[in-house]
Amino acid sequence: MSDITVRPYEGAADLRKMQELVRAAWGPAVRPHIGGLAWSRFQHVGREAEWPTALWERDGDTLAWGWAMPPGELEMFVHPECPELADEVLGWFHGVVAGDEPGVTILEGERRLAATLARHGYRREPADAPFLLRMSRDLRDLPEPELPPGFVARHVRGEEDVPARVAVHRSAFAPSSVTEESYRNVMGAWPYRRELDSVIEAPDGRLASYCLIWPDDANGVGELEPVGTHPDFRRMGLARAACLHALRGLGEAGAVTAIVHPRGDAGYPVPARLYEALGFRVLDRTARHTRRR
Repeated sequence: MSDITVRPYEGAADLRKMQELVRAAWGPAVRPHIGGLAWSRFQHVGREAEWPTALWERDGDTLAWGWAMPPGELEMFVHPECPELADEVLGWFHGVVAGDEPGVTILEGERRLAATLARHGYRREPADAPFLLRMSRDLRDLPEPELPPGFVARHVRGEEDVPARVAVHRSAFAPSSVTEESYRNVMGAWPYRRELDSVIEAPDGRLASYCLIWPDDANGVGELEPVGTHPDFRRMGLARAACLHALRGLGEAGAVTAIVHPRGDAGYPVPARLYEALGFRVLDRTARHTRRR
């Protein structure tokens, strides 16, 4: 352990190191996806000072990372061959977190990490607390998108679509801090591809719905993050069509699997029903662990 160093995050090149670690270790019990990391980091601007982030390295290779978010939430990942680094990441987190009840969300399948959290005084939240599902679908036998007359499925063309793309996202997730500047950052992040940023265009030219998929070519798996529909166009099957359009593009790009992480608790059941109707099946669920200071 003495040859391992820890240093603060210094910018987008370090996010790429974090993503590469996740990609190299990808498997059923790996919660973060390279795309979700890019979306979370770049969907907002001006937040870096609020997010203490650190990387643990040896000989230039990233072995673990921790990302603290206010008021006290930790996103972390540790190389499977260095599980003891989880203790160091948690120790670092406890030194930078400001909240009275720090929390860590993991997959139920991450049993070793759950045991480490318990050793540090964390306890799992009650079963009725909000949680996410991990859902998966292979990309065989995808149906064609079905659209109402006059609606068109296409992908984002480029800079000319940024204002409309941001407008539909902000309407779907109001209130939202996504801006044209932040979305340009998203589009410039690895592994974004505009061919997998699918949108449904309404007859009046507005963008009515969208599905962004982030590809991981090395593992043949793409993550849907995010999906949304403008309130004026809900209950028309447009989110389904946007997802199918993006999923078909993902398959054409060589991927074999798609994953998505919707809410799974009774407080927000609609997205999971959409994905289940699209053929996604539950593989795992998250569990949040907290401790009192």
